[in-house]
Amino acid sequence: MAQAKGAAKLRQWLSDPDKIVVAPGVHDGLTARMALSVGFDALYMTGAGTAVSRLGQPDLGLTSVDDMATNAGMIAGLDRDVPVIADADTGFGGPLMVARTTEKYILQGVAGFHLEDQITTKRCGHLLGKELVDVNTYTARIKAAAHARERMGQDIVIIARTDALQSLGYDEAILRLKAAVAAGADVAFLEGMDSKEQMSKVVKELAPTPCFLNMVGGGVTPLINSKEAKELGFKIVIWPMVGMTSVYLATREFCRELKETGEIKDRHDKDGKIDGGVRDVFEVCGLSKCSEFDKEMGGSSFLKGA
Repeated sequence: MAQAKGAAKLRQWLSDPDKIVVAPGVHDGLTARMALSVGFDALYMTGAGTAVSRLGQPDLGLTSVDDMATNAGMIAGLDRDVPVIADADTGFGGPLMVARTTEKYILQGVAGFHLEDQITTKRCGHLLGKELVDVNTYTARIKAAAHARERMGQDIVIIARTDALQSLGYDEAILRLKAAVAAGADVAFLEGMDSKEQMSKVVKELAPTPCFLNMVGGGVTPLINSKEAKELGFKIVIWPMVGMTSVYLATREFCRELKETGEIKDRHDKDGKIDGGVRDVFEVCGLSKCSEFDKEMGGSSFLKGA
C-alpha cells in the first residue's frame, strides 16, 4: 500500500545505526521536485512553508488540517519511493481531532509526522511568546495518534515535539518527551536547543529513542552539518527553510530586476545555455516522463512533441 511504503522505509532507516535521514524543507510541488532532482532520499513538508505558500500568512496556527494534509499528500505522491515527514502542528484539536488528523495523513501517504505541545493557536517554534498545554493534554494527543494508527493497521512514524524548553526549562521538556514516548511516540523532538552541549545531552538522556533535529536559519539552535548531527547521535535532521529561503531570495531578486529595469535577463549555466527557462521548469516536473508514458500507453497527445 502507498500509505505504508514510506513509513516502512523510514522505520528501516531509524533502526539502521549507520543511517541519518537528512530532509530539506519543501512547501509545494516545485520545491519538492527540485529536492527530488538532486537526489534527497526523504523530504520534509514544512508547516510554516505551507502557511506562507498556500495562505500567504505567517506560521501562527492559521492553517487547517485540510491545508496541511492535502499539501503533504501532493508532495508524497510525487515519488512514493521517497518518504515524506510532515508537520502536523498540534493535531488541530482534542483527541478526536488528532485521531482524524492522523487518519488523513496516513491516507495521504505520509511516512511520519510530528505533534507538538503548544496550544491550538500555535506559532513557529522559533518565535517568542509560545504557550503550552499541560503534559496530560499533550500525551492525550500522542495516545490518540497512536490509537488511530493501530486502528487503521498502519505504521506511520509519530514524532513527539515539545516547545517547553524556553518557558518551562530543560527538565520539564525531557519529562514531556519521555511521557510522549510512553504514550506511543517513536521519535523525540526537542525544539529550540541552544547549544551543541545541550544537543548531545538530549540524545543521551532519551536513548534508545531516536532523536530529531531542526536546523532553522536565523533561529535559536546553532546550525551544524549532517556529519556533526550524526556524530551527536541524531537520526533525523531537517532543514525546513530550504524551499522558503530560496524562493524568498530569488523571487525578491527577480521582482526587483523587473521593477527597476522593465525586464528580466536570461541566466546562463556554465556551458552558456539558458538556465531556468520554461522548459527547464517543466522538465524537472516531469515533462518528458509524461509524454513517454502517454506514448507507452498508446496515446497520441504528444506525437508531435511537447
